[in-house]
Amino acid sequence: MKIILASKSGVRREILRKNKIDCDVEPSNVDEDEVKISMINESATPTLISKNLAELKANKVSNKNPDKIVLGADSVIDLEGELISKPKSRQEAFEILKKLNGKRHQLISSVCISKNGSMIWNYTDASSLTMKELNLDEIKSYLKKVDDKKLYAYGVYQIEEGGRDLFSKIEGDEDTIMGLPVKKIKEYLNNI
Repeated sequence: MKIILASKSGVRREILRKNKIDCDVEPSNVDEDEVKISMINESATPTLISKNLAELKANKVSNKNPDKIVLGADSVIDLEGELISKPKSRQEAFEILKKLNGKRHQLISSVCISKNGSMIWNYTDASSLTMKELNLDEIKSYLKKVDDKKLYAYGVYQIEEGGRDLFSKIEGDEDTIMGLPVKKIKEYLNNI
């Protein structure tokens, strides 16, 4: 079965490929910032924001592709109830890492499968990550190793590359941390 991935994430596409899930890619181009601001104003939790964005992305692409299975996904960081999004600049990335420094946070990944413009399945998973206590030079040194494209596309740390070294403890599914809880997706797709 071939699905449509409503994301431009190279990491998500690679996770699907490694798990033998054939997909075409069609980014949703949803204005995530606008949705997040609106939902934060309504006191939505980071988990609810992640779920809604995954559904919005899947439904938007599904509306344009009748009878196709469309997968939307979204990942956010929840630091003690505060939503932390992808940085838009190197300075913002530095500030985010300073904020996470020495603390435990949740990385929440939500997925939604839609058909004919409506959600037919969704799943949300969370992993806990505890960042080491780093000095400012160590944070700067780490950021120098991450190229701009990856930093702005995938967030302040790439666990699949050097980001693992930032943490003293990682609890949870690695695929979830990389943005796609693929085991549950496979279970669902194998049953439809």
